[in-house]
Amino acid sequence: MRFTAWNRANSNLNALLVKDFNRINGSSALSWRTARSTPNGGRYSITRTSPYTSISKSQKQKKTLDRDFFVSVLETSVTKRDAKAYMNKFVPLLEKKGATDFKKRSAQIRPTEGKNSVEAGAVVDAAVAEKEVVPELKPEDVAIQVPLYVALVKIRAPQEVSDATLEGVGKTMGQLRKLGLICIVVVDCGVAGKDEATDRQTATVQANRIAMAIDSYDAPGARVIDSPIAIKNSVDTPASPFTSCGLFVGNSNDLMAALQEEVIPIITTFGYTADDCAVKPVNANDAILALTRQLSGLQFLGQSAEDSQITQLARSAEVYRLVILDPLGGIPAKNRATGRYLFLNLEQEFPEVRNDLTTPTSWNPDGPSPHNLQHLENAELAKNVLSLLPPTSSAVITTPQEVANEQAPEDNGIDWALVSTRRGQNPLIHSLLTDKPVQSSSLPSERFRHITSPTGTAQIGSLTTLAKRGMPLTIFPDPRVTPWKPPQPGQKGLNLTDPCIDLPRLVNLIEDSFGRKLDVDDYLKRIHGNLAGIIIAGEYEGGALLTWEKPHGLNGSETEMSSRLVPYLDKFAVLRKSQGAGGVADIVFNAMVRDCFPYGVCWRSRKNNPVNKWYFERSRGSLKLKDMNWTMFWTTPDLASDEQKFRDYESVCRGIEPSWADQKHIVD
Repeated sequence: MRFTAWNRANSNLNALLVKDFNRINGSSALSWRTARSTPNGGRYSITRTSPYTSISKSQKQKKTLDRDFFVSVLETSVTKRDAKAYMNKFVPLLEKKGATDFKKRSAQIRPTEGKNSVEAGAVVDAAVAEKEVVPELKPEDVAIQVPLYVALVKIRAPQEVSDATLEGVGKTMGQLRKLGLICIVVVDCGVAGKDEATDRQTATVQANRIAMAIDSYDAPGARVIDSPIAIKNSVDTPASPFTSCGLFVGNSNDLMAALQEEVIPIITTFGYTADDCAVKPVNANDAILALTRQLSGLQFLGQSAEDSQITQLARSAEVYRLVILDPLGGIPAKNRATGRYLFLNLEQEFPEVRNDLTTPTSWNPDGPSPHNLQHLENAELAKNVLSLLPPTSSAVITTPQEVANEQAPEDNGIDWALVSTRRGQNPLIHSLLTDKPVQSSSLPSERFRHITSPTGTAQIGSLTTLAKRGMPLTIFPDPRVTPWKPPQPGQKGLNLTDPCIDLPRLVNLIEDSFGRKLDVDDYLKRIHGNLAGIIIAGEYEGGALLTWEKPHGLNGSETEMSSRLVPYLDKFAVLRKSQGAGGVADIVFNAMVRDCFPYGVCWRSRKNNPVNKWYFERSRGSLKLKDMNWTMFWTTPDLASDEQKFRDYESVCRGIEPSWADQKHIVD
């Protein structure tokens, strides 16, 4: 399969090279180009050479870079659902761009100079040459009507990044542009120096380094533009991402011109005062927020009607992603095996992030460290920017080394054959094509490979955090207050008919996810008295129902029965419109295995269920039950070593009767 995919990619690559070569050297593959005229016995003759006599060094380099681009795309694990979502959003833009470029190239016919003029190596008849008129392009043919999708990229401390890494970052930005996402780069050189002149010089040097790194990959390259950031005379507005906070985009002409030309604009963290145009340093995060408000149209609230053209021009670019390139990498986490948030649900987890990064510790009793404060600043920037954008937008916080796709020295070419942890995947390309983190946050810790962090310490998993605005998570009962334990005699448990649960919406969630009608009365009877809890994501966009199940033939004292009750995932559901997007399934699954049943849970799935691949990756073990159409999964560590518990798990998975209206009381 990989060999076939490579042949297909190589074929597309060759076609692309031939097309680009023709575009550079002429409109026809068989055309000859004029070299120069030379004297020949008092007369001049025209020397013509074939463009195919040799392949230039630049063409060879372009072929290599294009091959790297195809490999980067092929290495990304894209599902059919992911591919469809990407194509629905970006292919119309790419097709429009292709049609526009074709019209522009078709219209660029060189004007003739006379009856005997020579054009593209062919002698044009005088009568035809005189009558030939260059067609006039309409504005709608040149302008791209489909909105441009842009990524706001903040590069912190580029002076600490090597030239080789920066070239890899520039290469990735060029590949993103080919995939339909154009970057706007904001350069943040960090701590202020002795004077503003020195700081401006440092920022300019680093901006030019980044531009050269991007230019070395492919045209049209990058451009360091004059800062469009303007500074208000007085700052008396409250601090909020929805207000200007003293900064706004003044003159966006250079910015929008670069985007329309598909040139990556690079901006330094300096702005101009509104009264006397004096150059002043500005906060990089505030500059990112000002650009976000400008491109999302929020800066023009209350603006006069005569500025509608400016508004329309600014809204022709849509912020799709925020990228923070920081040598420190993604957001650290105390309660994760990876030590880092691979997926950050800001709506639910930001308070926990802020508390972890600001609480004094035994090794740092004086307060948060500078690294923790920087991590918190990155998390706050992601939260503020995403609050201005649609819920589908996301933020990627990673290191320049991961974006450059560099391999750690300790890899030594070892092939890490682990589930969903293929090495070499670029986090920016992967997130663009899949809208998911490179490594799922719900995978068991043993699924991750060991890497080295920028500080030199051992690290499990990726250094990248994918953050989304996310959704709230509700758990009944709250495991932080009431840990989930087997029910005791006489203890009143949770029921689905309790006022805290919206039963009609819950039933709709289950039926929409499974595509089957639920026998509600039979289901309520079956789980009555043994419901362990329920997890709800967002407005019933996803959820899980978990129960305590009694193994078949269990007899004995109440204490023994309580200790042998099996934690069972009875229903795991996600609305079809939310499946494969937004991380809903990961949010619910993580809550189940980390907060509700940290010591393990089991469930079953039909052997032909297409979701089983997802279950296999997240479980610690599985068993295909003989003589039944069920596969049993579990997350309990070392379950195989406990024979009694293993038999109890299997007994429960074999004996539970479905409660569907079409096949009620029938065991599969």
